[in-house]
Amino acid sequence: MSLQETLQWRFATKSYNGKTIENEKIEQILEAIRMSPSSSGLQPFKVLVITNQELKEKLYPVSWEQKQILQASHLLVFAAWDEYTPERVNTFFEFSNKERNLPSSATDDYRLKLLGILDQRSKEQHFVGAAHQAYLALGFGLLAAAHVKVDATPLEGFDSEAYDEILNLREQGLKSTVLLALGYRDEENDWLVNLKKVRRSNEELFIEIH
Repeated sequence: MSLQETLQWRFATKSYNGKTIENEKIEQILEAIRMSPSSSGLQPFKVLVITNQELKEKLYPVSWEQKQILQASHLLVFAAWDEYTPERVNTFFEFSNKERNLPSSATDDYRLKLLGILDQRSKEQHFVGAAHQAYLALGFGLLAAAHVKVDATPLEGFDSEAYDEILNLREQGLKSTVLLALGYRDEENDWLVNLKKVRRSNEELFIEIH
């Protein structure tokens, strides 16, 4: 499919048929998420890839009982850093410089400037910034899923504190941010599958400044 056809094909799937996604397709989706852009390249989040049905059943009641949680082949939980600590930032730059065969001091000016900026922000501001980066990765995951003909549903309707407790995220310095259910659409029972995709017109959505 062309990009336009891919975008027309995808929709926020409301009902899945329970079929398991092939490993090759999951790997492509996860790789797209891994390759997504993030501020300063820090990738301040982790993605939990859940296939365990018992765990999904625990999460279902604290997910507004959205049935995609139970029906999906895979449930991805994007968990953002609760704060940008100096340790986290320094560890990344050490890793990045090593990967690029650069001396450890090569990025000192930028790293120290970044740490200075972060030091002026609250822990809550840190989390909000990290969550924004997780959403960029979510977008890449959605497009990659459509590219390999896997259905997907981004989900914000869940009790994040309950998720953090069930998944032991607090101990890891993480907070659940957004979910992505992945699977194959239930053609017979998904009420949205045959409805026209509705989006605002270009004239309404875009403001061109020349």
